[in-house]
Amino acid sequence: MKKLLIIFLICLGAYALVSRYPDSFSLNSIKTLLPFSKTELSTSDRALKNAFENKINGFQVGGSGKVIIILPDDNQGSRHQRFILKLESSQTLLIAHNIDLAPKIENLKVDDHVNFYGRYEWNSKGGVIHWTHHDPNGQHEGGWLNHGGKMYQ
Repeated sequence: MKKLLIIFLICLGAYALVSRYPDSFSLNSIKTLLPFSKTELSTSDRALKNAFENKINGFQVGGSGKVIIILPDDNQGSRHQRFILKLESSQTLLIAHNIDLAPKIENLKVDDHVNFYGRYEWNSKGGVIHWTHHDPNGQHEGGWLNHGGKMYQ
Protein backbone atom coordinates (compact mmCIF):
# COMPACT_ATOMS: atom_id res chain seq x y z
CA MET A 1 0.00 0.00 0.00
CA LYS A 2 2.86 2.39 0.85
CA LYS A 3 4.50 1.76 -2.54
CA LEU A 4 1.26 2.56 -4.35
CA LEU A 5 0.88 5.80 -2.37
CA ILE A 6 4.49 6.80 -3.17
CA ILE A 7 3.98 6.11 -6.89
CA PHE A 8 0.75 8.12 -6.85
CA LEU A 9 2.46 11.08 -5.15
CA ILE A 10 5.35 11.03 -7.62
CA CYS A 11 2.92 10.99 -10.56
CA LEU A 12 0.85 13.78 -9.01
CA GLY A 13 3.95 15.92 -8.49
CA ALA A 14 5.12 15.30 -12.07
CA TYR A 15 1.67 16.19 -13.41
CA ALA A 16 1.60 19.41 -11.37
CA LEU A 17 5.06 20.39 -12.61
CA VAL A 18 4.23 19.73 -16.26
CA SER A 19 0.87 21.52 -15.92
CA ARG A 20 2.47 24.60 -14.40
CA TYR A 21 5.38 24.78 -16.89
CA PRO A 22 4.11 23.09 -20.08
CA ASP A 23 6.61 24.82 -22.40
CA SER A 24 9.53 23.45 -20.39
CA PHE A 25 8.63 19.82 -20.91
CA SER A 26 8.56 19.05 -24.61
CA LEU A 27 9.76 15.64 -25.78
CA ASN A 28 13.02 17.19 -26.99
CA SER A 29 13.73 18.84 -23.65
CA ILE A 30 13.15 15.56 -21.84
CA LYS A 31 15.61 13.81 -24.19
CA THR A 32 18.29 16.29 -23.19
CA LEU A 33 17.96 15.13 -19.59
CA LEU A 34 18.94 11.60 -20.57
CA PRO A 35 22.65 10.71 -20.88
CA PHE A 36 22.18 9.62 -24.50
CA SER A 37 19.57 7.92 -26.60
CA LYS A 38 20.00 5.00 -28.97
CA THR A 39 20.58 7.44 -31.84
CA GLU A 40 23.16 9.55 -29.99
CA LEU A 41 26.63 8.54 -28.86
CA SER A 42 28.08 9.15 -25.43
CA THR A 43 30.70 11.87 -25.10
CA SER A 44 33.50 9.31 -24.86
CA ASP A 45 32.26 7.40 -27.93
CA ARG A 46 32.22 10.67 -29.90
CA ALA A 47 35.74 11.52 -28.70
CA LEU A 48 37.03 8.05 -29.62
CA LYS A 49 35.31 8.17 -33.01
CA ASN A 50 36.89 11.57 -33.70
CA ALA A 51 40.31 10.31 -32.57
CA PHE A 52 40.05 7.27 -34.82
CA GLU A 53 38.87 9.22 -37.87
CA ASN A 54 41.59 11.88 -37.41
CA LYS A 55 44.41 9.56 -36.24
CA ILE A 56 44.78 11.35 -32.90
CA ASN A 57 47.03 9.71 -30.28
CA GLY A 58 47.90 9.95 -26.66
CA PHE A 59 44.99 11.22 -24.61
CA GLN A 60 43.24 9.95 -21.51
CA VAL A 61 39.68 8.77 -22.07
CA GLY A 62 37.06 6.79 -20.25
CA GLY A 63 34.21 4.79 -21.68
CA SER A 64 32.60 1.40 -21.80
CA GLY A 65 31.92 -1.42 -24.18
CA LYS A 66 31.03 -5.04 -24.65
CA VAL A 67 33.73 -7.72 -24.85
CA ILE A 68 33.65 -9.29 -28.31
CA ILE A 69 37.00 -11.14 -28.38
CA ILE A 70 39.31 -12.36 -25.64
CA LEU A 71 42.88 -12.63 -26.87
CA PRO A 72 45.72 -14.61 -25.27
CA ASP A 73 47.78 -12.68 -22.75
CA ASP A 74 50.86 -10.97 -24.17
CA ASN A 75 53.73 -12.39 -22.10
CA GLN A 76 56.61 -10.67 -23.94
CA GLY A 77 58.14 -7.95 -21.76
CA SER A 78 55.53 -6.52 -19.43
CA ARG A 79 52.60 -8.95 -19.38
CA HIS A 80 49.24 -7.66 -20.67
CA GLN A 81 45.74 -9.06 -20.59
CA ARG A 82 44.23 -8.31 -24.00
CA PHE A 83 40.65 -8.20 -25.19
CA ILE A 84 38.58 -6.29 -27.72
CA LEU A 85 35.62 -4.13 -26.78
CA LYS A 86 32.88 -2.96 -29.09
CA LEU A 87 31.55 0.50 -28.28
CA GLU A 88 27.99 1.71 -28.77
CA SER A 89 29.26 3.43 -31.95
CA SER A 90 30.40 0.01 -33.27
CA GLN A 91 34.05 1.11 -33.07
CA THR A 92 36.34 -1.55 -31.63
CA LEU A 93 39.14 -1.01 -29.12
CA LEU A 94 41.93 -3.29 -28.03
CA ILE A 95 42.36 -3.13 -24.27
CA ALA A 96 45.95 -3.86 -23.22
CA HIS A 97 45.88 -4.15 -19.42
CA ASN A 98 49.28 -4.50 -17.71
CA ILE A 99 48.93 -7.50 -15.39
CA ASP A 100 52.40 -7.00 -13.90
CA LEU A 101 51.12 -3.78 -12.31
CA ALA A 102 47.41 -4.49 -11.82
CA PRO A 103 45.25 -7.56 -11.18
CA LYS A 104 44.01 -9.55 -14.14
CA ILE A 105 40.25 -9.87 -14.71
CA GLU A 106 40.03 -13.63 -14.09
CA ASN A 107 36.39 -14.27 -14.99
CA LEU A 108 36.16 -12.15 -18.16
CA LYS A 109 33.82 -13.54 -20.84
CA VAL A 110 32.57 -12.55 -24.29
CA ASP A 111 29.49 -10.28 -23.99
CA ASP A 112 30.62 -8.92 -20.59
CA HIS A 113 30.45 -5.16 -20.11
CA VAL A 114 33.68 -3.37 -19.14
CA ASN A 115 34.18 0.27 -18.17
CA PHE A 116 37.65 1.68 -18.80
CA TYR A 117 39.86 4.69 -18.24
CA GLY A 118 43.24 4.84 -19.91
CA ARG A 119 45.37 6.27 -22.68
CA TYR A 120 44.15 6.02 -26.29
CA GLU A 121 46.57 5.25 -29.11
CA TRP A 122 45.39 5.17 -32.72
CA ASN A 123 45.62 2.12 -34.96
CA SER A 124 43.79 1.13 -38.15
CA LYS A 125 41.49 -1.28 -36.31
CA GLY A 126 39.94 1.26 -33.93
CA GLY A 127 42.66 1.99 -31.42
CA VAL A 128 44.26 0.71 -28.25
CA ILE A 129 43.57 1.65 -24.64
CA HIS A 130 46.52 1.12 -22.33
CA TRP A 131 47.72 2.55 -18.99
CA THR A 132 44.61 1.01 -17.38
CA HIS A 133 46.52 0.79 -14.10
CA HIS A 134 48.31 2.98 -11.58
CA ASP A 135 51.78 4.31 -12.38
CA PRO A 136 54.18 3.12 -9.67
CA ASN A 137 56.58 5.95 -10.61
CA GLY A 138 53.91 8.65 -10.39
CA GLN A 139 54.86 10.02 -13.81
CA HIS A 140 51.63 9.19 -15.65
CA GLU A 141 47.95 9.58 -14.87
CA GLY A 142 46.61 6.27 -13.62
CA GLY A 143 43.83 4.37 -15.29
CA TRP A 144 41.52 1.49 -14.43
CA LEU A 145 39.11 -1.16 -15.62
CA ASN A 146 35.78 -1.94 -13.98
CA HIS A 147 34.17 -5.32 -14.52
CA GLY A 148 31.24 -6.59 -12.52
CA GLY A 149 31.55 -3.71 -10.06
CA LYS A 150 35.19 -4.49 -9.25
CA MET A 151 38.01 -2.04 -10.00
CA TYR A 152 41.24 -3.27 -11.55
CA GLN A 153 44.01 -0.68 -11.26
